[in-house]
Amino acid sequence: MDRKAWVLKAVEALRFASLKEIQRYLDEEGEPFAKKELEDTLKALVQEGRLEEKEGTYRLARKKGGAEAFEKLFGDAS
Repeated sequence: MDRKAWVLKAVEALRFASLKEIQRYLDEEGEPFAKKELEDTLKALVQEGRLEEKEGTYRLARKKGGAEAFEKLFGDAS
């Protein structure tokens, strides 16, 4: 797995987690990350819309729903 996949796995397992909690989980799984590396990966995942961050706590981003899936499938019908 790449860095992003490991971080997503950690956040999925923990539900709501701070940077320290994510780092502890990854250490226990045998995938130690440097603090800077983890911070950069979390920022990238937030920018991609795959994670949400609020007051230093991370969680998986909410699903956008059926309208977005419909738009991806059929595009702009106008």
